[in-house]
Amino acid sequence: MTVRPYRQIDRRPSRQIHVGKVPVGGDSPISVQSMTNTLTTDVEATIAQIRRLEIAGADIVRVSCPDEESSAALKHIVPEVTVPIVADIHFHYKRAIEAAENGAACLRINPGNIGSHQRVREVVKAAKDHGCSIRIGVNAGSLERDLLERYGEPCPEAMVESALNHIRVLEDHDFFETKISCKASDVFLAVAAYQQLAEACDYPLHIGITEAGGMLSGTVKSSIGLGMLLWSGIGDTVRVSLSADPVEEIKVGYEMLKTLGLRHRGVTVISCPSCARQQFEVIETVRVLEERLAHITTPLTVSVIGCVVNGPGEATMTDIGFTGGGKGTHQVYVNGLPHHRLQDGAIVDHLVEMVEAKAAEIEAAKAAEKEAEALQQLTAAE
Repeated sequence: MTVRPYRQIDRRPSRQIHVGKVPVGGDSPISVQSMTNTLTTDVEATIAQIRRLEIAGADIVRVSCPDEESSAALKHIVPEVTVPIVADIHFHYKRAIEAAENGAACLRINPGNIGSHQRVREVVKAAKDHGCSIRIGVNAGSLERDLLERYGEPCPEAMVESALNHIRVLEDHDFFETKISCKASDVFLAVAAYQQLAEACDYPLHIGITEAGGMLSGTVKSSIGLGMLLWSGIGDTVRVSLSADPVEEIKVGYEMLKTLGLRHRGVTVISCPSCARQQFEVIETVRVLEERLAHITTPLTVSVIGCVVNGPGEATMTDIGFTGGGKGTHQVYVNGLPHHRLQDGAIVDHLVEMVEAKAAEIEAAKAAEKEAEALQQLTAAE
């Protein structure tokens, strides 16, 4: 459906870097990422989890490299997956060098934790030699001691100062392929830090509310904090940190971006909470429908409304609409217009078939358009 002007968000201007093949910042789409929770040394399990994240739509995946065996495992992991891999490094500079050598597309470090300027210089050289970008990861729970002593406690000013200090270290070594995160588990602290950081530099920002909690509480907390930032145009790549299956982080991240009109991927189901007016089992229908449509990546909207109070109106704004009617007969809409009636029965099967056919139609049209453009360019070249 057409995006209305009042729904558009003006993103903060930032320089663009690359995490492998994925552009971050500038006018590139906001990327969605997660992190594996398998032992990195368990190569098979880690590859399997990354592939599940790829299917869910992950643009970037981070892998922890706490020891030499883990950074060595990247040599076997990276060739088996398609998404760029970020190596999570905390203290030992050699792990960063090894990760770069073994195929990491980005190094997540704090230059201040790496040690001497000579060690930072070696990490930067490895990043340059192997085409790695770097993410500076500031966390309210691990700020430098001198900043805590000066500010008294974690605060936005201390977090931003930490980030800018780390940036200067990399800039002193002529390195600018950098993105920054400034995370906290407290929503107010994280949002304020990111707002100040957005004003202080033009580097792309990786946003997240760290240690947000379980599936429900973490989703709510992240949606509030990240929603505030994204709404104001702040954020170039996002991770929703949940104590849950990492695949859920990707799903929630995309739902946030879809809700704000910042990314369009897969089916958006608009459904009512159900009430005594419902003419079919709305909640179970929607639950199964979302599961059955999870494989579709084409952007589509589907409304599933239990009765005629709001159903027809919602249907006018969706690609496919379904509204409960009396006596077990329901109305199906296509492109906002009444299309046909449907009796009680295999409602989900019918809607899945319609959505799949609509998605195939859209993808075929896109392919034909690309083919026509390529032919036109070829003709013009001749």
